[in-house]
Formats: sequence, structure tokens, C-alpha cells
Amino acid sequence: MLVEIMKVNKEDVTVVTSLDIAETFGKRHADVLRDIEHLQCSEEFTQRNFALTAYKDASGKSNKEYLITRDGFTILVMGYTGEKAMKFKEAYIKQFNAMEKALFDRIKEREKGIAVRQALTKALQQSSENGRMHGHAYSTYTNFIYKSIFGKDAKHLREEYGISQKDELRDCFSAEELQQVQKAEMLVGSLVEYGWGYDEIKDFMLNKLIDRIAA
Repeated sequence: MLVEIMKVNKEDVTVVTSLDIAETFGKRHADVLRDIEHLQCSEEFTQRNFALTAYKDASGKSNKEYLITRDGFTILVMGYTGEKAMKFKEAYIKQFNAMEKALFDRIKEREKGIAVRQALTKALQQSSENGRMHGHAYSTYTNFIYKSIFGKDAKHLREEYGISQKDELRDCFSAEELQQVQKAEMLVGSLVEYGWGYDEIKDFMLNKLIDRIAA
């Protein structure tokens, strides 16, 4: 899949790289870079749709490339002609459509997740757990929720994804994984409200992981 969901200016957007465009359309990457830099678009359009970044080649050398949105792609390849070029354009548009749907689904799950996290936080605050854990009940419970789903806590998931403590870990999850986390949080919140304790809930959730692995 050439079209991807990436962060541009701290926002998730669907993009394709200038390098991928060069390889797909059989052009030199230098020529694609030149095409981008000679588009004469407004500064606002350029900043919103062409993000300058870099990649490393086989020798480890850093080279510039652009992350290009759907609108930027449309402007850039408008002048590419021929039957082969047209097929590639159509294929890219289909990819953008598919990835934009995936992005929309992820945003919906993220919004739903905020409400679920708030409900779990409220349940913990109304129990004795938050005080007993000195205000760290949510992160403590979240760790074993992650472990019950991924087999790893938040720290090790961050290491796996190569992100820092400041980055949002859930941005790395797929829509399906976000749904799993939300279902687990709803379940844990219900058990907290029902009066179950930390050890009881943790054992229950981790045993579900063991059962799933055994199956």
C-alpha cells in the first residue's frame, strides 16, 4: 500500500511520498522533487499539502522527500499523461479513498475511546483504588489491560513502536486494536463499579489472555 496514514503538523492525514510517486510513475526522484518545487502553488496550499521530510538510502545517506496529501497528489500528477499514467492515477485515488475511510474509522474509535476512558477514570475515582494507588490507578489498570490484549505493558509497547512518553500510544493501534482496548476498559470499569478489587480484576483479565493463547 503506497498511501499511508501519517502525522503531518501533529495531525493524522493520508499521504504518499514523492519517492513512491517517482518509483510508480517511472520517474527520477530528482525530477519529481523539481516538479513539486516548481508547482507555483500558494504558500498556504504548499504548507498544507507538501511536507518536506527525509529518508535514508541503502548507504545510510539522508535524502529529502515530500509527504504529499491527496490534494497535493492531484495537483502534482495532473500533467502526467498516457494510458499507463492514467491507470496509476486511478489506483492511487482508490488507495486514498480506502485509507481515508480507515482514518475516519480510527478517528471515530478515538472519540469513542475518550468517553470510555472518562467512564473508567470516574469509576476508579469513586472507588477507593485511586487513593490507595496515590492517584495512579488509571495508569496501573491500563497497564494490565494492555498486557491482557498485547502481552505487553505501556512501557514495552512504546519501546516496540519506538515512541517516547510524550507521544500518544493509542495512535499506534489499529481501529480493531482500539476496539479491543475500549471493550476491556468498559469491562474493567463495570467490575470496579461492582466492587471487585485490583488483584481480582487483574487475575481475571490476564487469565483471559492465557485462555486466548492456549486456544
